[in-house]
Amino acid sequence: MKDLPVIFLEEMKTLLKDDFAKFEKTYEENKYLALRANTLKISKEMLKEKLNFLKEPVPWNDEGYYFDINERPAKSPLYHAGLYYIQEPSAMAVIGLSDIKPGMKVLDLCAAPGGKSINIGSKLKGEGLLVTNDISSTRAKALLKNIELFGISNALIINENQEKIYRNFPDFFDRIVVDAPCSGEGMFRKDEDLIKSWEKTRCECPDIQIDLLEKSAKMLKSGGRIIYSTCTFSRSENEDIINLFLQKHSNFRLVNISKNYGLVGGFNMEEAARLFPHNLKGEGHFLCIIEKKGKNILLNKEPNNKKTSKNKSEGYISRKSLPKEYLDFEKENLNIVLEGDFKFENNRLYKEIFTDNLEKGFKILRNGIFVGEVKVKNFVPSQQFIMNLKSTDFKKVIDFENDSSEIIKYLKGETLNIPGHEDGFYGVSVCGFLVGYGKASNEKLKNGYNKNWRML
Repeated sequence: MKDLPVIFLEEMKTLLKDDFAKFEKTYEENKYLALRANTLKISKEMLKEKLNFLKEPVPWNDEGYYFDINERPAKSPLYHAGLYYIQEPSAMAVIGLSDIKPGMKVLDLCAAPGGKSINIGSKLKGEGLLVTNDISSTRAKALLKNIELFGISNALIINENQEKIYRNFPDFFDRIVVDAPCSGEGMFRKDEDLIKSWEKTRCECPDIQIDLLEKSAKMLKSGGRIIYSTCTFSRSENEDIINLFLQKHSNFRLVNISKNYGLVGGFNMEEAARLFPHNLKGEGHFLCIIEKKGKNILLNKEPNNKKTSKNKSEGYISRKSLPKEYLDFEKENLNIVLEGDFKFENNRLYKEIFTDNLEKGFKILRNGIFVGEVKVKNFVPSQQFIMNLKSTDFKKVIDFENDSSEIIKYLKGETLNIPGHEDGFYGVSVCGFLVGYGKASNEKLKNGYNKNWRML
């Protein structure tokens, strides 16, 4: 472990008092690693059966497991099937304790690379709306890939500043997750590079954090909740920020977070939760839930893709107006009939989740699902569309075991030999879970896996 900043250690001595020695000793220990089942695709119990290296559950998130530091779960084909997301265990508490339910409208304001958004998506179960944003265009691209990989169909992925988001979504959301930019003190053991930037970020972050809360307050419905979190120990970025916000907003109140599994209350803010590495198996985190006073929120009980929009934008087409190439593809290869709000632009077909008007120039990376595109009178499905389907949705599937050399070749983009298989379009799966598709001809499978997603 690199030398920790002297100022940081002095501040932690003041903060923790008698517990400081135990806290300091954690920097001599290994970090903890965990992953979270994507319950849109697989149950937590079934995932444990398939991954024999999983250990005890992460107690504050009902989808998480610890695993040994020597394992490499990102190399498994099951990861490429979107069955689990690798996430620092303390970070799992944010959504695990946030009471997000199907049908809610949820904003993840600072979302990249998408771990918390994916967890929100599993909580929503395809119902309601997830608006997930990152202000950095580079980081937002990583967010887009993760939303697509994990099969979240009800997400509006955007790349905007909080001012413009507020103008388009006033009094709109049931839950807003503000995983705020912070000085990152809680992650020093996990990522030593954060130590280099600590001096600068610790001074800049409070102004950003309070602004995020101010804009979130305007986007929240009465009865809704802001989930504020950081991965820093600093009181100036945690309790002080929340107290400043509450002093200015008498129509908000703190919601108590249960203190189990080693979580402790905040400093002079018992309702909040702090996660310290000397108390539990994870890194440093702060979590606070703030509720906007008012009548209880009414959840959107409409099934997914059944809209009651009053300001539906133009350009949507009915199912009967879908391009012939798609309808032929669906009839020949799929066991499902796609329904929803469709747009067909520049030979690209979309099934959108959010149909209201947004202001001109609003940066949308993805609205719902990019289904695919028409090329030379044929329909080519997108990787995202494939990841939103089940293997049973295909008429023909080639399935491989997780330890098969053939599935590794497929994920690397290679053509496969498939003796005994007739020509045609196939879904490609691992242990029954789709990872992509291919077109068979003369007992060879031409690879359709997304070139940008290939296993290296």
